[in-house]
Amino acid sequence: MYAIAIHGGAGAVPRATLSAERERSYRTGLEAALDGGYAVLERGGTSLDAVAAAVRLLEDHPAFNAGHGAALTRDGAAELDAAIMDGRQLRAGAVASVRHIKNPIDLARRVMEKSRHVLLVGAGAEEFALEEHFTLVPNQYFRTAERLGQLESEQRGERVSDLVPPSPHGTVGAVACDASGNLAAATSTGGMTNKRPGRVGDSPIIGAGTYAKNGVCAVSAGHGEYFIRAVAAHHVVAAVEYRGLTLAQAAHEQLHVVLRGLGGEGGLIAIDRAGGVIMDFSSEGMFRGVRDASGRREIAIY
Repeated sequence: MYAIAIHGGAGAVPRATLSAERERSYRTGLEAALDGGYAVLERGGTSLDAVAAAVRLLEDHPAFNAGHGAALTRDGAAELDAAIMDGRQLRAGAVASVRHIKNPIDLARRVMEKSRHVLLVGAGAEEFALEEHFTLVPNQYFRTAERLGQLESEQRGERVSDLVPPSPHGTVGAVACDASGNLAAATSTGGMTNKRPGRVGDSPIIGAGTYAKNGVCAVSAGHGEYFIRAVAAHHVVAAVEYRGLTLAQAAHEQLHVVLRGLGGEGGLIAIDRAGGVIMDFSSEGMFRGVRDASGRREIAIY
């Protein structure tokens, strides 16, 4: 059974501060990404194509912390990270700290398919993008008035208000299983508001925020440095493969035992070889959605 799950970041906007208008915006973005990725699977496309399509749509939506609408560094710039992994041959590609790539997930895939490397960063990644005929965009493209307001508010030490919603701390991601049983995962992020330039989180680190292995499961996870320290995505895959845990048990252990023991929180989505999906989180909420060939279609925030 083919299926796809997406997330727009854990640590969702606190329920008390989420207006009806903003909730509609989030839901509209999630629905577009979910249906866009599912359409790829429905017409016989691969899981790799499906997760790339879904994440690309989330990168283009200004409500989410990736691509257009990314969180800003303390210098007011956007620095973007992304990764993609194909479970068939454990191929992976990632980019980090790029400033001029409209859709970092596309460049991560190109790194996987057209280079001998897994991770390229900064100027080196963008030089590779030019060699691959990507059109670079000005960094201003990624900045929105809301993200700038969040940066300025955080730097002034102000509390969240109706006028300045909470700063984003999340990622976007997708996992999918296609009709042939192939698994894939993709993750993209703008990082943390007011972060130090050059900071890289878990999203582009294979095994931390992104991992996929055919016959086992695919995972897209995140909420920063704790996921790197715990090698969170791979931990879930290994728990299923080597310890015989169910996907739900493995995700729960990682989020609610391992990460909580380190003092961290966050969320993850994962899919197994049969198209079974789990979406778990230890934060107040997680923007998420799932759709599969049985007719299931769900969007949720809390």
